[in-house]
Amino acid sequence: MKAIQKLRSQINAVDKNIVRLLNQRAKISINISKLKRRSGKSVYSPDRERQVLRSLALGNKGPLSRSSLEAVYREIMSCSLSLETPLKIAYLGPEATFTQLAAIKRFGSQVEYLACNSISDVFLEVERGHADYGVVPIENSIEGAVSHTLDMLVDSELKICAQIILDVSHNLLANCPKNKIKRIYSNPQVFGQCRIWLQENLAGVEIIEVSSTTRAAQIAAKEKYSACIASLLAAKVYKLKVVAKDIEDSPHNITRFLVIGKADVGPTSQDRTSIMFSIKDQVGALHDMLLPFKKYKINLTKIESRPSKRKAWDYYFFVDLDGHQGMPKVKKALSELEDKCKFLKVLGSYPIGE
Repeated sequence: MKAIQKLRSQINAVDKNIVRLLNQRAKISINISKLKRRSGKSVYSPDRERQVLRSLALGNKGPLSRSSLEAVYREIMSCSLSLETPLKIAYLGPEATFTQLAAIKRFGSQVEYLACNSISDVFLEVERGHADYGVVPIENSIEGAVSHTLDMLVDSELKICAQIILDVSHNLLANCPKNKIKRIYSNPQVFGQCRIWLQENLAGVEIIEVSSTTRAAQIAAKEKYSACIASLLAAKVYKLKVVAKDIEDSPHNITRFLVIGKADVGPTSQDRTSIMFSIKDQVGALHDMLLPFKKYKINLTKIESRPSKRKAWDYYFFVDLDGHQGMPKVKKALSELEDKCKFLKVLGSYPIGE
């Protein structure tokens, strides 16, 4: 016991030092925040955030893992952001959706969150200045691109500031034992991703589709012998018990989210640029559009097409490429692309991060 008490005394001394240093860091952050606001700059800087986290990872000798250290500093930075005028983050709601989980992963728990009914509303809240940033889904590794987000990026003046990669896990939640469950609520996509598990474990139980996993949790919390498939956050918010964890059929169910805002983001050593363009209706047009990227050895990580909705058989192409729009070779490639296509828009450059 004496040995334990001695070690605890050491922890107490370290904790006092940590508190002193945290407050010292917070005071410096407040001064930086004031200077940024005076010059009209955004308080949140994804490029600086990435540099801080990378530097910490390089200097980390353990035993804390990189992910654990990043989680701690995410909350430290979240506290710093809330000390002056708190950031407000709009996200695709309602509360306890995977989009909220992604937003918390990026901004921490100390900023203010605004749940929106649709992706359009997220864009609108940021455009009107009611929120500083918005978080919207852009693609899922199983379901593919989120077309509504792509369509909103066409006309919006907002920029992509950051991306968030979230491992999506589905959980069976209820307030009764598994053998008492008579019906399960969730949205159609989730049922599709948990089909095998449901057949093997709850065959014959009624499956009821609803608009969202959050709506499913709300119903399951009120109905006797009902369950839902939703996030662990939904279990906490709606006071449901976790009957089974990670019931998705594929272990590689990943969703990518975008952070949208009004300001451009500075370069880091690992950036991605997202663009969209439309092409002339002629043979080989798309091939010609891609030639500048080959010429300057720029890797394209994604290409997606969407109908323009303005003219029949007219399409927009969305492209993600490695590098920042400020890099000389990216500038040259985009300049040559602009000369070839009907319309070009840079949606934003942002840290790859994860």
